[in-house]
This record gives sequence, C-alpha cells and structure tokens, in this order.
Amino acid sequence: MTIRNLDFLFDPQSVAVIGASERPFSVGGTLWRNVREGGFAGRIFPVNPKYQTLSGERCYDRVADLPEPPELAVICTPPATVVELVRQLARLGTQAVVIISAGLSAQQKRAVLNAARPTLMRILGPNCVGLLAPHVGLNASFAHIAARPGELAFVSQSGALVTAMLDWAEARQIGFSQFVSLGEHADVDFGDMLDYLASDARTRAVLLYIESIDEARKFMSAARAAARNKPVIVVKAGRSTQGQKAAASHTGALAAADDVVDAAIARAGMLRVDSLQDLFAAAEILTRAKAPIGDAMTILTNGGGAGVLAADAAASADVPLAELPPALLADLERVLPANWSRGNPVDIIGDAPAQRYVDALAVLARRPQDTGTLLFIHAPTAIVPSADIARALAPVIRPAARPPLPVVSAWLGGSAVAEARAVFTQAGIACYDMAEQAVAAIGMLQRYARNQAELTEAPPAAPPANGAAPDTKRVRELVRQTLASGREMLTEPEAKAVCEAYHIPVAATRTVPADPQAAAAEGARIGFPVVLKILSEDITHKSDVGGVALNLLNEGMVSSAARTMLERVRQVHPHARIDGFTVQAMVRREHARELIVGASIDPVFGPVILFGQGGTAVEVIKDSAMALPPLNKPLAHALIERTRVARLLKGYRDVPPADVDAVIATLQAVSQLLADVSEVAELDINPLIVNHQGAIALDARVRVSKQRPAGAIRFAIRPYPAELIETLEWRARPLTLRPIRPEDEARHLAFLAALDPEDIRMRLFYSRRTLERSELARLVQIDYTREMAFVATIAAANGDEQTLGIARALTDPDNAGAEFGIIIRPDMKGTGLGRILMDKLIRYQRAAGTQRLSATVLAENDRMRQLGRTLGFTDQPTPGNAGTHELRLDLQSAAKARPKRAPV
Repeated sequence: MTIRNLDFLFDPQSVAVIGASERPFSVGGTLWRNVREGGFAGRIFPVNPKYQTLSGERCYDRVADLPEPPELAVICTPPATVVELVRQLARLGTQAVVIISAGLSAQQKRAVLNAARPTLMRILGPNCVGLLAPHVGLNASFAHIAARPGELAFVSQSGALVTAMLDWAEARQIGFSQFVSLGEHADVDFGDMLDYLASDARTRAVLLYIESIDEARKFMSAARAAARNKPVIVVKAGRSTQGQKAAASHTGALAAADDVVDAAIARAGMLRVDSLQDLFAAAEILTRAKAPIGDAMTILTNGGGAGVLAADAAASADVPLAELPPALLADLERVLPANWSRGNPVDIIGDAPAQRYVDALAVLARRPQDTGTLLFIHAPTAIVPSADIARALAPVIRPAARPPLPVVSAWLGGSAVAEARAVFTQAGIACYDMAEQAVAAIGMLQRYARNQAELTEAPPAAPPANGAAPDTKRVRELVRQTLASGREMLTEPEAKAVCEAYHIPVAATRTVPADPQAAAAEGARIGFPVVLKILSEDITHKSDVGGVALNLLNEGMVSSAARTMLERVRQVHPHARIDGFTVQAMVRREHARELIVGASIDPVFGPVILFGQGGTAVEVIKDSAMALPPLNKPLAHALIERTRVARLLKGYRDVPPADVDAVIATLQAVSQLLADVSEVAELDINPLIVNHQGAIALDARVRVSKQRPAGAIRFAIRPYPAELIETLEWRARPLTLRPIRPEDEARHLAFLAALDPEDIRMRLFYSRRTLERSELARLVQIDYTREMAFVATIAAANGDEQTLGIARALTDPDNAGAEFGIIIRPDMKGTGLGRILMDKLIRYQRAAGTQRLSATVLAENDRMRQLGRTLGFTDQPTPGNAGTHELRLDLQSAAKARPKRAPV
C-alpha cells in the first residue's frame, strides 16, 4: 500500500490532456473543456497531433514536445496507444496519470504498471470517469457537471454512479473535498484512497461505493486506520450474491460473500448503508452528532402525532425507546403543563414557548444514562416562530463550555422551518426533514458506535486458555493422516476429536462396524436412550439420506433402526461406502437451544467464523452472522448479538438465560483452531446445544485441504503479535518487552501521570499530562500492520504489571520510513532501559522491511540525541525548523529492492 505521489493526482501544478479535442461530445473534448473551465490555476497542455491550437492554447503533437513534464497527465486515447504514452511520461518525470481509456487487455495493464513502477508513477484507472478536486478547481473527468467544494470525499468503482452522484449532490447543494472514479483500479485502489483521505485535512468523512475488494489485508489495514480518524461510510453492491454452491457443510452454504463483507466493514469500524441517499444521511449524523449513549432513545416533541410516527419508526429500525424512571418524570412534571404526555415520547404540547423547550431539554440532559440519545421533533405553529426556538436551543445542545448533548433533530415542514434548520445546521447539530429520517440516522449512529467498539479490539491469534492449552499437535497429526489417506472430509469421530482437542465439549461418540447387532450392543454399553448415525466418508449430511435415528430406547430399537438405515442409504446413495455406525448417548437438556458454529474460507477475506441458529433447517431459517478472526470475548459476544437467536439466549418467561460464556468459549476455540492449523478449510458444529448449564456439540464436520487456506497469516486482520513478546533479565528482575495492547489503557494512563512536565515537553507523544479517553484509546489500540509500540514492563510487589517505558514507530503506508518516539519513566532514566527499547524497535522495523527510522527532537534534548548517536543515528539540524534536530537511521542497504511489509 502506498500514498506515494498521490498528491500529484489531487493537487498538481500542471496537467496534460492527451487526446484533447474540440469535438463537443467526445471524451477528449469533454475532458479538455472540464480541465480548462474548472477553475484550475496551474498550467494545462493539450496533446493531439490533429490540432495546432485548442481554445487558444498551443496544442502539442507528442508528449515529448511538451515544454515541461506535466505533474499529472490524463490519457483518453485508444487502448493501443496507452502503454507507450505511459512509458514516455515516465521518462519525462510525470508523477501521476489518469487513464480514461477503456478496453485495455490484461497484458496491456501489466505493461502500464511495469512502465510506471521504476519512477513510482501513480495510475488511476483505466476505464474510469476521472477525478475532481474541487478545492483546487481541478476537474480531470468527463463528467457532465463539476463538483462543489465541500468536506465529503466520494470514491466509486462505478463510473455511471460517479456522474449520477454528482447530479444528485448538485441538486442538494452538497460539496466534496475529492471525487474519484477508480475504474479498474490497476494501481490506485480503495486501500490507497483510504490512506490518503485519512490524513486529508479537507475531508470530514469518506463515502465509498464498492463493487469488489481486492487485497483484503491491505484494505482492512487502511480502512481501520482511516476509521480511527473520521467516519467511513460504505455502500457495497451485491447483497443478493449467492452463497458458495459447492460447500460441503451448512457453514459453507450460509457463508455468502455479502455476509463476510458485513463482518469486515463492522470489524474495520466503518458503517454500511443500503443506498447512495443513505450515504449523505449517515455523513450528516456521524460528523455532527455526539456518540450515542446506549441503544435507547427519548423523543422530545411538540406534536403527539409526530411522536407516535417517530415511535413507530423506532420500532421498525430496532431502536428501543427509553423507559423514563419516576424521578425523571417528576422533574419533567415541574416544568411542563398538566396535559403533557407523561411518558416517552415527551410531548410538551403544541403551544409551547421557547423556554418550555429549553427547560424540558435541560431536565432530560441531566440524566443521559436514563434517556439515551435525544430526538427533538418540531412542527411549526403560529404561536412561536420556529427560528426563535432553534436559537434558544442551539446553545443548550452545543454549548462552548462542555461537550454537546447527544441530540438529533427533525424540523417538520417547509419554508416555515427553513430558518430553524439553518440555525441548527450552522451550530453543527444533525438536522433532518422528517422524523423517520432522524430515527434511521440514530440507528446508523448506534450501529456505527458498535462497529467502532469492534475496531478497538486487538486479540491475539491464540487467546489465553482458561486452563490447559489445546492439543494442537494431536490435531495436526490427525489432519496429516487424513490428507495422506487421500481424504479431505474427517469422519464424525475425527471431527469431534478435533473439537475435544480444543476444549469444545462434545457428546461422546463410539464407532462400530456396519452390523445392527454390534450397534445394539454398543448402545447397551453406553446406556439408553442413544443416537445412531451412519458412518461414511461419502455422506456429509447424514440426515438428508435417513442416516440419523434419535431417542432409541433399547437394543431392539437400535438394531431395527440400523437395518432400516442401511437399506435406506443403499437406495438413496448406492455407491456410498459404508464404514459403519456411530453410537452416542442421547443428550437431553431442558430449555436447550440448537446453535451452529462454523468456519470457512472466503476467497477475498480468508478465514471467517459463522454463528447462528442451528438444526436441520439452518439454511431455511438463515439466522446467522459472520466475523473475521481472531476473536476475543467482546468480539465473540458482538457476533452473537448480530443474530436473532441472541434474544432467546437471554431467557424469557420461565426459561433461564443460556450460558453465553460457553458459546463464546466455543467461538474463541474455533478462532484459535483456524490460526493454529492452516489446513482447515471448513468446520461445522451443528447442532451446538446450549442452556443454562453449558454448551455441548452433538455433531461436527471438518474439511481440510493441502492448500493450507487457514492460519493466522491468512487472516484479513493481523492478530496481536504475541510472537514478539520477550522476557530478559534486567537489574536482577525479569523485564518484559511486548507490543502494546488495548488492555494497557489504565497502565498507560498511570505511566503518563508519572512523567515530569519536562519529559512531556521534551519527548514525544504528548503535549499535556492528561488525555481525552478517545486519544488515550488511540495510543493503546493500534493496527499492528502499520504501527508498533513496544512497552517495557515489570511486576510490582503486588503482582500487577507496571509500564516503565515505551518506544513507538508509525510507518508510512509505503513502508519507506517510520517516525519513532521513546519515553521512559523518570525514575528509570540512566538505567539503559531506553537503549533496550530502541534496540527492540530497530530490530522489528528492520525485519519489517522499513527503509529508515527517524525522529525530530528538540536541540536541547541531549539525552535523546546521545542515545540516537550511540545507536548509529545521524544527528543533524532540521532544515527550516530552528531549535530541532532530526535523528535518522537507514535500516536497509541501498541494494535492497522495493520495501516489503512486516512478517505476520
């Protein structure tokens, strides 16, 4: 991934249009007109041998004739000409090219990239509409209209949607910071654009229209980094994509690609919406509204009908209304008239003056834990101008002295409330025309908050086991034997052995020959009632061929069921090899629910985990959700909560809540199995029955593959790099050096509090002693693909871990350079701890392929500069920045090729 030279796409000093034309309805003519008339202040050069001048500008026959290398070139000539044009532009020194031309073959696209690679020239397209950078007046597209300057960035794979979106936005006076058509994204793709837009100061939110995703880890890393900085909102086409037709299990059949995309978007902290219109509604709520408080909502309105409509919309959007406690109702009673609604919605009556609105809102604002997010709805009346109410409420909702209230507004009507809307919009308060739109927006806000919570989780590939570690060696040997025998499907006993090795409780299963009397005798030994199943490598779904018999109460029933089963299987599946029967105790659990837990391999995102309602009708019920591994407890719980069966697991009437922790443990075990055993291609535990006493797997299927499709290296999200933890002897005590993790938040805050003000001023991460919760979270919740922070810790006298120092490096998306910082607790200075941490960081970045490590330090920071020189850093005054020095260390030899990413 790289943002190298993308500035030349969006802020060039000169542009060449190759294929410029004066024909009014041609692509070249439209592009030339758009570039020339868009307000671009830089130099523009038309290139076309058919013309001497175009629009009064000299037109050049060839690229080589240009008076200077254009920083950006736009190519709209026939496909056969594109490769040579790119070669010529690369020789000139052009840094970015937009290829409008369509119809390039795969060979031609490879040749374009090969021509661009030596100079790191960036290619947008081919087969794209182009790009618009409204803030610099650049319209390098053949769109029919220009874009207004604004704060939203829009990136689309579809050219048709680019022009449609421009038209739609112009009608609503919506502006953009950047507007990009990726086309076939041979070079610049969604990952590159997310990296660029994440740090683009003009962009307040990023809107994406996605049809397909390539390079999942690159996309997820860029998306997670961008989503930490600003809202990223996605429309992903293809919700109706069929599942994997050749799947060998229920899990494979249920694992439709769109469900995996849902899981990826949630895990990256982005928000998925269904339509282009929803993109802007989501941008409005996410950039203006305060984060929701819980999932509940309280409605404040001056109209009973409007409140009822909003309540109906909330029910449809699965946004519960808050139950207002008696104390809060009593407080409202004191400021509202006798005929107010006395409940939620809070109807303050249509004759309400402005002060009544202010008083009611102030009461609700004092108890946010009871009210949740506030929805304010106003219908115009002749008693008080709507604008007066807006001016009275705006400073209450967004005061200067404290954080804004979690308020979303709906001003119902047209011209009568236009000024009120303008007042709220100017104050930065999310504002909608209809109550239903506002409710939908609150639902988006709540989903976004849940996704952001998933973003902050960074579990290891192998979560700590509560007890014995899994018997990975046993499973690997079982897989080796299976593949050596020419099989991919494990038998049911083998699959259950895999579950047992990873501490997933299973119903004990015995194997007997295909003899009814042997099955009956085994049933007697186990104890009745029992379950009988056919055992065959050729039959995956046993119940589909009559290969399962339940609740067999005696030997006669077992032998009779076995004979019937053999006859039935021979009729339905005459060529199947019958290996015998399995016999297991019939598990009876009161109030038990049938669930499914599974895993499969998505062609883009790699290993994925499924959870849902199980049983034989699982594919009909289709109550399931997907998640990307690795999973920890919060992520596993979030996966469960995305299903309907989650409500049943919480208990109802006389049914006690199920042991959800047991289900979570099963999901984590599957996650760890996928990380440990790379041959796992598909896993299916169905049913996993659970009640208040625990969970147990009644049936399991596992398919393995020599292609090794799983393993932590295939995860779309890099797990916590536990392999980087090391312990060494230091001052007669064990010192641990490890990557930082989200659980370090409290320790990190204590570490920060112990620093001297001079430490904070000198170095390196903070400008003040205290931090906002979100800023602190950002320091401990990092994406290990592109950032690393090593902490040095020791155990205190009470056994608690204490942070003594931290060394951090943030790598640019090119992996060309990393900016580092180090800070040590005051009482640890002079102990050599700084050198230990820096040595760890340097070793890691060198192994990751980073080219250089650098830092800017105050000239008076002698201790840091001395440490740098000792470690081989150069120490030079920073050009143009008096009072600072740059420490710089080249990590790789000059002979090394292009940078590579960290090993995982």
